Amino acid sequence: MIEDLKKKLAELLYTKSYKEGNFTLTSGKKSDYYFDCKQTALHPQGGYLIGKLILNLIIGSQMKVKGVGGMTLGADPLISAVTVVSYLENHPLPGFIIRKKAKGHGTSAYLEGMANFESGDRVCLLEDVVTTGGTLLTACERVQDAGLKITGIICVLDREEGGRENIADAGFELTSIFTRKELLHAAKK
Repeated sequence: MIEDLKKKLAELLYTKSYKEGNFTLTSGKKSDYYFDCKQTALHPQGGYLIGKLILNLIIGSQMKVKGVGGMTLGADPLISAVTVVSYLENHPLPGFIIRKKAKGHGTSAYLEGMANFESGDRVCLLEDVVTTGGTLLTACERVQDAGLKITGIICVLDREEGGRENIADAGFELTSIFTRKELLHAAKK
């Protein structure tokens, strides 16, 4: 069943999110292809499939997390998908969103949704696409500064360009639904 869900997600990601051309990535690197995962994550079936597959990875890994979060904007639809699917599957996980800049008023916080968490809670970070891991490492720092413990990181797509290794060097483990090679292979079957 999980393999069927992955196949459907691969097809959606390939048709809605994969683009060829000349692109500059968040990391500053140039690329001849781009994955805009938000296009799939904001599609009804795509959001469900992503939420279901990430929840399955969390439960299967025995992470024992209190919730999920990630850096805005790429992780926003992933967080929403996981929180809704987790509730429907009787394994409720709240979410939080990490701002790129601290809120300029009110609490001046980097993290939104913290009313659902306590200091020391274990969480899983989510990301749509990982290239070098730079965005995730910034997110990790902000989450730890807020008093949460990161037990794992899950991305939809690992571009296989050093991100997994950089994240491991910082002491975290990255799990992906797909690597670039896996996605292209699955989508073309």
